[in-house]
Amino acid sequence: MKLRLSKMRKGMAGKISFIESNLDSAPILVRLMELGFIEGVRVELVREAPFTRDPIAVRVKGSLIALRREEGASIEVDVEGYQ
Repeated sequence: MKLRLSKMRKGMAGKISFIESNLDSAPILVRLMELGFIEGVRVELVREAPFTRDPIAVRVKGSLIALRREEGASIEVDVEGYQ
């Protein structure tokens, strides 16, 4: 099952299958790629902020990175364990 990182819930994990880019988000996407958000890399949603669920904490390549769900909307994940 493919989900946007922004739609994932705490405890879900999978491999990045696609990163959408457009001119408005180009600087943010470049920074995310520098942090390790690259197609084929495993990501896990570790924490969500209480009440609003934003920001989220994501484990990628051994690092824990906080980002807004808006930023995660451009990253598609092939979620493990879901059909």
